[in-house]
Amino acid sequence: MKRKHCSTWSAQEVGDFLREQGLRDVAEKFENAGFDGNRLADLVLPTLHHEIKIDSVSTCMKVLECLRSLDRDGERLKPKVFNDPIHGHIEIDPLCIRIIDTPQFQRLRSLKQLGGCYFVFPGASHNRFEHSIGVCHLAGQLVHALQKRQPELGITPQDILCVQIAGLCHDLGHGPFSHLFDGRFIPLARPGYTWKHETASILMFEYMIEDNDLMREFNSRKLGDEDVTFIKEQIEGPLEKSTENAWPYKGRDKSKGFLYEIVANKRNGIDVDKWDYFARDCHCLGIPNNFDHRRFLKFARVLACDDELQICNRDKEVGNLYDMFHTRNALHRRAYQHKTANVIEIMITEAFVKADKHLEFEGTDGKLYCLSEAIDDMKAYSKLTDYIYDLILRSHSKELKEARQILERIERRDLYRCVAQSQPQDRSPFTPEEIKKAPEEIASTANPAVLTAADLVLDCVKFDYGMGKLNPIDSFRFYVKSNPDQALQLRKEQVSQLLPEKFAEQHLRLYCRKRNNAAVCREAMICFQTWCGKNQCFTAKEGGISDDASSLTPFNTPAKEAERRRSESWSQPDEKKSKTKLTYDK
Repeated sequence: MKRKHCSTWSAQEVGDFLREQGLRDVAEKFENAGFDGNRLADLVLPTLHHEIKIDSVSTCMKVLECLRSLDRDGERLKPKVFNDPIHGHIEIDPLCIRIIDTPQFQRLRSLKQLGGCYFVFPGASHNRFEHSIGVCHLAGQLVHALQKRQPELGITPQDILCVQIAGLCHDLGHGPFSHLFDGRFIPLARPGYTWKHETASILMFEYMIEDNDLMREFNSRKLGDEDVTFIKEQIEGPLEKSTENAWPYKGRDKSKGFLYEIVANKRNGIDVDKWDYFARDCHCLGIPNNFDHRRFLKFARVLACDDELQICNRDKEVGNLYDMFHTRNALHRRAYQHKTANVIEIMITEAFVKADKHLEFEGTDGKLYCLSEAIDDMKAYSKLTDYIYDLILRSHSKELKEARQILERIERRDLYRCVAQSQPQDRSPFTPEEIKKAPEEIASTANPAVLTAADLVLDCVKFDYGMGKLNPIDSFRFYVKSNPDQALQLRKEQVSQLLPEKFAEQHLRLYCRKRNNAAVCREAMICFQTWCGKNQCFTAKEGGISDDASSLTPFNTPAKEAERRRSESWSQPDEKKSKTKLTYDK
């Protein structure tokens, strides 16, 4: 018969367990002291000496060993040590181990951290599973460092555990191929529906607690509903809208507000989530990491800023923080937004959209949900992993034929071709609506016998420091060695004259679906140049910078190009003439 959870034991049941272990005399002392199961988690040697009145040290150690030996039926897990390739040997709290050993968390083993990048970078095969454990470890390191350096902050063991759990569970809501699912697929499959993976992380966290009866284990570690709210707020931010100037969080008050800056920092983006994926992604991608989070840990302090407590750092570390955002930018340019990785994600997204209504997943009460609707039910959503790709690829269903053909092109490396790139100049950023209708506009100047809008995909890529046009360091505060209790702001001009003037930009990439048709690719590039001239953009060739320096100025000759095109025949180009070799990046 399954034993009740030890936190629910009465003093009599604690005594019965000890008798089973051959400790009759000790069992009676526990019963006489009224020591029930709710106190077992905090049992230490001095308590056995002074409260339970056990004089023998060897007997005390035997009691502690028996209680530690409780298996999951009686629940007293031990901490476990993980050998992580990035952080070395790290120790994980028993409650975090219990969370890791749930199906909802184990699902992260099958979600690629970098989505389509794995098709370009052979080493980028790591998953959300190990990243989440790394964030849990770093969250614990930072909160422990603050507790040790500033005991006056009143950081409790429950605070530490909540921060670690938030780090562990912050990515539970990611879908197949990580950001591809919430960034590309859902907006296409469910237009107008606002959804992000952080929201799903909250829902999956709640489902995990309910499905695995974890709340009693939380209670055994003195974590209640307020602490669960605190964990969820660390992941997504305030769960409810608050009145102006009111403290928006319910899990912790303003005196503990700095704890919300550890896992997912909404103020400036400096958080342990980035620290882990910078180090882990750089290691797997073979890209140098210029940011050292260990130096940040050495100098982190909590100071009062604008009537709130914020995590601050030494003034001399400002260069290290700029390196952090430079590393973020470099990773996006060289890997996350790599043009080949992006087009693979575009093709996977198209396959998912075509397969959407033909894939079903069982949710609560046996109800079936299609791929895009699974986000409405966490039982169904917990079944979505990267295996969806293979499910479509290996299928024989007629309904999945179009989706399967797209994935087969990826397997053959028959990818859409990037024919040109450009950037906006002296204009506001392109909106999603403008990008959506751009293929029609580009193809409108083409020979319809050669090129149509269906042949084109325009991808708009954003590069920034994580806060749009803003410099995130402007929202961070520092202190000087001579006055470590006074927070101050460092303006960019005080740091270096070599820092960027702007902190956000867009890149436009035009892809052609008919990659092996040179005439179509050439026509697409010419039409894209004309479109760029009309929309205040730079022009470029071959998906990169043109050899002609004049291409660095806005394309201003659409009239001349139109005149040249009118002089040519609108008939289909002769196939022999179209065999002129055009060099495009694969």
